[in-house]
Amino acid sequence: MRNLQEWLDHCERLHPRAIELGLERSQAVAARMGLRFDCPVITVAGTNGKGSTCAMLEAIALQAGWRTGLYTSPHLVDFQERCRIRGEIAQPGELVPHFERVEAARQDISLTFFEFTTLAIMSLMAASPLDVAILEVGLGGRLDTVNIIDADCAVITSIDLDHMELLGPDRESIGREKAGVLRAGRPAIVSDPVPPQSVIDRATAIGADLWLLGRDFNFSGDPQQWSWAGRGRRYAGLAYPALRGANQLINASGVLAALESLRERLPVTAQAVRNGLSMVELPGRFQVVPGQPALVLDVAHNPHSVAALAANLDAMGFYPTTHAVFGAMADKDLATMLRKMGPVVDRWYFTDLDTPRAARADALLARWTAQETRKDVAGSCHAGPVAALRAAAAAADPADRIVVFGSFYTVGGVLKEGIPRLQAKSPGS
Repeated sequence: MRNLQEWLDHCERLHPRAIELGLERSQAVAARMGLRFDCPVITVAGTNGKGSTCAMLEAIALQAGWRTGLYTSPHLVDFQERCRIRGEIAQPGELVPHFERVEAARQDISLTFFEFTTLAIMSLMAASPLDVAILEVGLGGRLDTVNIIDADCAVITSIDLDHMELLGPDRESIGREKAGVLRAGRPAIVSDPVPPQSVIDRATAIGADLWLLGRDFNFSGDPQQWSWAGRGRRYAGLAYPALRGANQLINASGVLAALESLRERLPVTAQAVRNGLSMVELPGRFQVVPGQPALVLDVAHNPHSVAALAANLDAMGFYPTTHAVFGAMADKDLATMLRKMGPVVDRWYFTDLDTPRAARADALLARWTAQETRKDVAGSCHAGPVAALRAAAAAADPADRIVVFGSFYTVGGVLKEGIPRLQAKSPGS
């Protein structure tokens, strides 16, 4: 393999299943590699809010002068987005030697794409001079490859129903899997306002230092500013995070609790908190692109995140017509997502996606048609996200709004091509 793309192609062919949870394979290869971190590790698990939490942790730590390493997944456009060192996306050439390390160490062990690539990225991070490593769990927690590393601080964000075929049929089962990232005697930050009892029980059983929102830390706010209070510190008069959305204060509160819990090893100043929250960026999370018509990009792909998206859209103000480009994986709770977005969408543009896991556009249209009760709404099918977005722009007035949401493939498909110049129709035409 000569370059990153050839390594990625190689990883795709190695294992017979795309997803196979379990730590044995990754642990064996990591042991052969001698993989370890010489800095505090913050692991972030949860159903929704993981990406925002990781981005805010990174932004504040950078503003405090710390050398950060960040691993997230999946990516929107390019694979190397999954790894940032000191705030900069890793270059393909930086990653290749670490893919070679994994290949040399695995020998006869068959790794999934996620396992192989996660080990390679963690190898790059471990080889870099870091002050803090931030690791986002891919799926679940207990059996996710990220969990081979013992977290110095674990954050569990909001928990909801997703990947139920792998994680269990209800929030308690899913919470039990997420809580697998907790460690005895170490901070366990739970930013879900109503966490499953299974999370609390696991933290108690192993003797983790449990921080609960509403008990150990809290926040309050008015339309202009917000405040946070933890066990030993307060922040008052904070500007709202640069990331949009009603749930971002919940995520930010968990971030500040995590940093407070590590204050002796990773101190941050109030100014670093203010600057980090004001400068944080995360594409595809209620990302509003300026122009006419208004364009919103959001990777909401389960009922909980879609409900939050609908509430955020409702809070944006009045738009004569909202056009929605939607594509998602076939195994998602599509009926619930369509129902939750129904009240705020006037025209649907269903799109095929470039992955066999995706629901076909015509299947999405059929499902929507079967449950839609409004008579003033229309739907259509399109070959890809950019084609769907162009169709929406052609049908929209300048005062309208277009929202592109669903899978990372949906939003990433638009971003990969570069957001096309939206040519709205003339008013009244």
